[in-house]
Amino acid sequence: MTESIALADLCARAWERTLELNPTLATIYGDERYDDRLDDPGPAGRAARRALAEESLAGARAIDEAGLDPEERISRDLLALIAEQQIAEDDLRADLLAAVEQQGHQSLLPELVQLQKADSPERLQRLLARIAAYPALTDAVIDLMAEGRAAGLTAARVVAERVVDQVERLLAAPAATSPIVTVPRLADEADRARILDAVERHVRPADARFLEAVRAYLPATREDPGLASLPDGEARYAAKVRDYTSLDLTPAELHRIGLEELEAIEGERRAIARAAGFGDDTAAYRAALNADPAQIPPTPEALVARCQEDVDRAFAAAPRWFARIPTAGCEVRRVEPLLEKDAPGAYYYPPTMDGERPGIYFVNAYDLPSRTYWTAASTTYHEAVPGHHFQLALEMELDGLPAFRTLGYWPQGTAYVEGWALYTERVADEAGLFRDEAERFGMLDSQALRAVRLVVDTGLHAFGWSRRRAFETMVAAGIHPTDAGIETDRYIAWPGQALAYMTGRREIERLRRERAAREGSAFDVRRFHDDVLRHGKLPLRILSDVVLA
Repeated sequence: MTESIALADLCARAWERTLELNPTLATIYGDERYDDRLDDPGPAGRAARRALAEESLAGARAIDEAGLDPEERISRDLLALIAEQQIAEDDLRADLLAAVEQQGHQSLLPELVQLQKADSPERLQRLLARIAAYPALTDAVIDLMAEGRAAGLTAARVVAERVVDQVERLLAAPAATSPIVTVPRLADEADRARILDAVERHVRPADARFLEAVRAYLPATREDPGLASLPDGEARYAAKVRDYTSLDLTPAELHRIGLEELEAIEGERRAIARAAGFGDDTAAYRAALNADPAQIPPTPEALVARCQEDVDRAFAAAPRWFARIPTAGCEVRRVEPLLEKDAPGAYYYPPTMDGERPGIYFVNAYDLPSRTYWTAASTTYHEAVPGHHFQLALEMELDGLPAFRTLGYWPQGTAYVEGWALYTERVADEAGLFRDEAERFGMLDSQALRAVRLVVDTGLHAFGWSRRRAFETMVAAGIHPTDAGIETDRYIAWPGQALAYMTGRREIERLRRERAAREGSAFDVRRFHDDVLRHGKLPLRILSDVVLA
């Protein structure tokens, strides 16, 4: 067996086993084989994931890279890197800290039913079986909470309090109004009664047990929200920094970069405020925009329609900036109302592998007056077109790469994925997609959000900041208080991920400058973007090598 064949076999086996152990991931990509199951966070599932990581690492190391072409060497090194990270996370018992979080298992079924089909007897049975598996999942999470308490590895109090509030709201709403019941598209409307019965028998009692468990867990939670409050917090955060940036940067360096970026962005914002007659008072200009009735969507449907219009405009402009356009379209949908209070302002799901479902851009209509049109455009270009949709949908169309590279997700690729999306907000500006200076100001506020995340994330997890200090720092940077609250608590629960956006954007911009300087008048931004996108998501170090090769 040649080294190439051995690598292809190893990658295929690792990906197939990954889908089997993470059935919800399979559903996201339209693979229906595991639609009757939920992930297993318990001891058996943890042991199986550990075994897969160890097998993948050993297999990758056993393959001699001398017998591989450059793209195959990337696959081998990536597979080993992912496995090493998974083993390190398991050693640190990151699962105990993540047992209680706002986007935890309690929000899983309401999100999955937006992607899972139930329009035939077989598909309906798989959904009913998945609902019936929810109590076991919940009990496994409750066991993790008990294990975490015994080990001194618990969530921050503010996170647990948010989860209590979230589950109370889920239980206060009638079961018949649950997205699990209302969202699925069925072959026969009579089948909805069977789903309602399953929710009442399985989901509601499990959520009630989970609510009581979180209430009992609250006294053991951490008053200080950051990883710095844990005995081994410095090492834990260093691992997160490496995972999410894939660069050797210290928290102090990242903190400084965030402050420098904020200063530069504020200079751009002042220029717009001056031109509008507000002098250097960017806060007054922002307040005027927020008070303008024309900037406030009258209904959630109006917000969704505006975002879909921007998606369509971006598609129309794309051929001037991109050599390849995704085959899959991108649809805008509203975040389910029962989930929106704790959900991000917007997020994206990729299309299915068979092309039957387009990419989906979810827009959060919670606190509708805060979801202004002047801020919506840059979010759309980031989350949808040409941001996440172009990167992820084009990645799925790449030929000759193993599935774990065209479909998989791992932390070391986050700076690439999120950095690309943030970079494309600037590309949208170059392309003239913003309707006016107000929308450009919204783009700069979006950039400032990612810059202040560097400051806040390091502040919380490396320097012992309080939640209030983090929140006030975000508001001072121009972030709306509603979003600042959600963002602060999101990064208390998700250490390090906030670092990916700005580090990734800066690296892609650096590569573009180097390519442009090297190629001079021959530089073609379309070809540059193609070179960034044609290898799938990569750690930034590897991206630099392939783009500048």
